[in-house]
Amino acid sequence: MYAIVNIAGKQFKVAKDQYIYAPKLEGEAGSSVKFDNVLLTDDGGKVNIGAPTVKGITVSGKILEHVKGNKVIVFKKKRRKGYQVKNGHRQQFTKVQIENIG
Repeated sequence: MYAIVNIAGKQFKVAKDQYIYAPKLEGEAGSSVKFDNVLLTDDGGKVNIGAPTVKGITVSGKILEHVKGNKVIVFKKKRRKGYQVKNGHRQQFTKVQIENIG
């Protein structure tokens, strides 16, 4: 069984006991979290599509840790003007383990 869930504006295909890296969520490591915005569920070939969400289905998970993603380099340059700027950015994510779909 799997479900497609909208978490902070991004869609994730989740299954039981799967780890996902969602945009940073509120909560401490070890706390539980519920996602109500389920767009689609599939239970052994029986597909249930929401309009816009599936009613009565929630996905519960456990926050494992808060982590940072890989560094993204932002480099700007204007040729022949002596202008160049180099910045870096690391996005913050939350590692979540999916415990139950239902």
